[in-house]
Amino acid sequence: MRLRHGDGTVVHLAYCTNVHPTEDVEALIDQVGTYGGRIRARLGVDRLGLGLWLPAPVAARLVAHSDLTRLRRVLDDNGLEVVTLNAFPYQGFHDPEVKKAVYHPDWVEPRRLDYTLNCAWILSRLLPDDAARGSISSVPLGWRSPWDADRQRQSREHLDRLADELAKIETETGRTIRVGLEPEPGCVVETGADAVERMAGVDTKHIGVCVDACHLAVQFEQPGTVLGGLAGAGLPVVKAQASAALHVDDPAQPAARSALAAYAEDRFLHQVREPSGDRPGDEIDGRDDLPEALAGHGALPGRQPWRVHFHVPVHERPEPPLTATQDHLNETLGALFGGSHAVTDHLEVETYTWSVLPENRRPEGPDGLADGLAAELRWVADRLTENGLTLTG
Repeated sequence: MRLRHGDGTVVHLAYCTNVHPTEDVEALIDQVGTYGGRIRARLGVDRLGLGLWLPAPVAARLVAHSDLTRLRRVLDDNGLEVVTLNAFPYQGFHDPEVKKAVYHPDWVEPRRLDYTLNCAWILSRLLPDDAARGSISSVPLGWRSPWDADRQRQSREHLDRLADELAKIETETGRTIRVGLEPEPGCVVETGADAVERMAGVDTKHIGVCVDACHLAVQFEQPGTVLGGLAGAGLPVVKAQASAALHVDDPAQPAARSALAAYAEDRFLHQVREPSGDRPGDEIDGRDDLPEALAGHGALPGRQPWRVHFHVPVHERPEPPLTATQDHLNETLGALFGGSHAVTDHLEVETYTWSVLPENRRPEGPDGLADGLAAELRWVADRLTENGLTLTG
């Protein structure tokens, strides 16, 4: 989907395909055909954007073989376009247990650089002719521990090499590809302020930040403050992700704890944060996963509201006493697109957790998932039009 901002910027809206298990090229092409066309038809738009997730083995094959031509043909046949890739998960994102494995390899390891460059080369060949640029989201350096000055130095060396290689791709193809590190709870780059500190001095023509609304909400960050800090540091918002977190006002209530327990599952990590006080700017306490927050000697106090890193469908509210951070997402979208200029031109709906929602909230089959994804895109598009953007196709 494409929308136009009042400043003339074409804003590309896509859904992220990391919601689908993908471990080979055939599965990728099947997903594009199975879901892309269905969702586009439900929305009644000329073009649907996909934020493709390409596991490392799939990306390597697309670089080395002729499958990229097949993929582009399937995209074209179904009225689909790709301007952004999600290169955060390296592979195995739908394994029975992922948890902290999703942060490996991190930016200390050469494999992360090689994978990201493969994705950049592929994206330069998939970009529509009239797209201004391409974007790729990536790991925010790595998990917070172990991390020291030597690991910081090695990661910076790889980011510098990344920028050099992206410049070469631009020279060879005429296409600009930018990579955005995606701040996430528990990582080296956890907040907007961390991005300003840890990314100081990067090549901002090719490297910036991917702003994920769920992650902002979990950290109780104010969108306007974060975007102002990034702008002040000269860090571009390469792309943004429209996503919502779980929220509970009173996590000490037995009914709330029972409801939260239904979201504790074995595949993904669900970081939990609780303010230490009741005023904005208070310190944040946290646990790395929902079961740790709920029980045991290290359980969170539950004296203040909790936010949980569980990407819930952006158009739905969980069953009370739980809720979600749609209001915060609205505020984030307003900060990104409600002003005199668009802060970014790539927006991706990233709800990858449909298959691990409580059973009574999971979609039924491919049609049910397509319905849900289409509803999310429609909800986000409606919020963008409320901010003055116009749907163009």
